[in-house]
Amino acid sequence: MTGLPSSPVAEGAPRNHGLGPRGAAALVFGSSAAVLVVEIVALRLLAPYLGLTLETSTMVIGIALTAIALGSWLGGRIADQVDPRRLLGPSLGVSGAVVALTPAVLRSTAEWAPAVLLLIASLTILVPGALLSAVTPMVTKLRLTSLAETGTVVGRLSGVGTVGAIFGTVLTGFVLVSRLPVSGILIGLGTLLVVGSALLEWRMRRWSGTPALTLVVVAGGLGTMAAPGGCDIETRYHCARVVADPDRDSGRTLVLDGVRHSYVDIDDPTFLKFTYVRAIASVVDAAFPEGEPLAAHHLGGGGLTLPRYLAATRPGTRSLVSEIDSGVVRIDRDQLGLRPEHGIEVRAEDGRLGLRRLDTDSRDLVVGDAFGGVSVPWHLTTVEAMTDVRRVLDEDGLYVANLIDHGDLAFARAEAATLSETFEHVALLGEPGDIGLDPSATPEGGNLVMVASDRTIDLRAVQEALDARKTGWRISTGDGLTAWIGNAPLLTDDYAPVDQLLQPYSRSSR
Repeated sequence: MTGLPSSPVAEGAPRNHGLGPRGAAALVFGSSAAVLVVEIVALRLLAPYLGLTLETSTMVIGIALTAIALGSWLGGRIADQVDPRRLLGPSLGVSGAVVALTPAVLRSTAEWAPAVLLLIASLTILVPGALLSAVTPMVTKLRLTSLAETGTVVGRLSGVGTVGAIFGTVLTGFVLVSRLPVSGILIGLGTLLVVGSALLEWRMRRWSGTPALTLVVVAGGLGTMAAPGGCDIETRYHCARVVADPDRDSGRTLVLDGVRHSYVDIDDPTFLKFTYVRAIASVVDAAFPEGEPLAAHHLGGGGLTLPRYLAATRPGTRSLVSEIDSGVVRIDRDQLGLRPEHGIEVRAEDGRLGLRRLDTDSRDLVVGDAFGGVSVPWHLTTVEAMTDVRRVLDEDGLYVANLIDHGDLAFARAEAATLSETFEHVALLGEPGDIGLDPSATPEGGNLVMVASDRTIDLRAVQEALDARKTGWRISTGDGLTAWIGNAPLLTDDYAPVDQLLQPYSRSSR
């Protein structure tokens, strides 16, 4: 009779390992979930120092996938040479210790040794990710006692690991981040991993190293309390702080992920500190009769500086704000003095979706001031998005947008081209050297303001308002703007490489 025996024992498979099918599934599920928790939380932990950009996200995802591949490969290889029972506990324990120390280590590195931040960040993702990913092949080796069930065991544990990864992703994105600080998530996860290591060691009659790992977790918690770079508030999207102005008692700066996003004078909303805000106010004041109430929509809220200004200078103005971060809205109410009598309605929603809900010809003014880090979210830059802006504006309506770009201003040129494709009249406001009005100057970049409408814009009145506010900015339009745009591409929903067009920048402010 030929063929395999009915239930051969796999060569070298350990017996009496003390890990039943449920325990094996729980171990694979938990370790796989932990890898994704670390990956997602790492993005938030790094955002104040590297920005929340496509490049940052790509880097973190790439490192996490490298850790998974490396851990799976090495875990399987080592499991064939060493009894997995000797490796599982230390893998969980060491990964837990690293995870618990991560907030303190990264924040301290960012403040005191920023040159090596990328290296340290990579290690804090790679080390625990690889150790946790090695758990699945080790557990699989323990459960493979018969060649007849190889496919079943491998398939079951692979499926359990995938479900665990999904669970970790959903739990972090929808529950943990909205309820716990980043440091709390990582210290809590590190503690769970060390506890799991202790239980596993007890189950397999091995205790060495667990007390030391527990001390490391405790040290991680204490170190995080003393580490620099903490937030006043961690919202769903940002590390947020409100900084008082030492030169103005009622002045407050809203800092999101280390970038100054808004300046608000709680007692005097007509005081505008940032140059780009004064530029937008100049455009609005010149484009509409003095004191006339407006129906305005704001893409992005931040500290609500412009909505407050409109409420103060144009009583009766109705401002509707689409601000994706409900945590920022709470800061506006709790710390920045937002009150119902301001006539400002804030909706916690994505700006593009907010535009879709507005009626046609329902707004006199749309203000674009939404940012993720220092980049306008790409889906608010495209021809399709601008077509929707044009739809909600009445025939004399005005779109004013704040942008940031540096270097050769490739993104700003592309956005100007996109607006020119959508509106009849477009103007660009900025420093003369940045917008092509001073050929002898090298563009430095920073904030730029773009104005678009289907009606003629009184640019002379806008320039007078800019001069009165001492912005030092000029206006480019017509052939000069066309030459400045050059052959910049149109941004569409199908092609909008905003992050790639942006140049290196200074993160000191917006």
